[in-house]
Amino acid sequence: MQTKTALKLLKNNIGFISFLVLMFACRSSLADWNHVPTGSMKPTIMEGDRILVDKLAYQLQLPFTNISIMDIAEPERGDIVVFESAVEDTRLVKRLIGLPGDHISMRDNRLTINGKALKYQIDARNIIEALDTPHAIQLVYSPRPASSFTDVIVPADHYFVMGDNRNNSKDSRFIGFVPKHELQGKATRTLYSLNAENYYLPRTERTLAPLI
Repeated sequence: MQTKTALKLLKNNIGFISFLVLMFACRSSLADWNHVPTGSMKPTIMEGDRILVDKLAYQLQLPFTNISIMDIAEPERGDIVVFESAVEDTRLVKRLIGLPGDHISMRDNRLTINGKALKYQIDARNIIEALDTPHAIQLVYSPRPASSFTDVIVPADHYFVMGDNRNNSKDSRFIGFVPKHELQGKATRTLYSLNAENYYLPRTERTLAPLI
């Protein structure tokens, strides 16, 4: 009797069930959206942002797995990447600073990549870092800033990532290089943003705002 009831429910709701499976398969392999709870990517990404992740940016994965079926494109320096960190056992969002083979060092929060020191400018609100795509970074006081490190070489099939909030980000300076297989996609824009400090009201200026 229970089996017949279950089969009847399945038959009557096959359309809805198929929709759910398709939706989650698309989120798994094509595009996803992630809530950002921390400020490690400020000022680019704020706490409370819901970001859109292009999961086809680098590879096609088998739905509901991290198994890559086909490579699509190589990550580029300056991309905002989303990855499943085995070290931290959580999903992280950081900016890609170093590609395989790159030599990277930093002194007093100023990066040098392959022997070329990046240029920095101060605008009305932020510090602009002239990576391949110039972007804003934030420097706030920290009792233990990792503002300098000697030359490191990015291994094959790995990447060096950092948060835009340089003194408040647990990134490759602490967790090491990110393996290629951990990459989940590229964050492209903010879908919407809720301000926890203002009764979770939406930040309308961040709706559908591009991140790069």
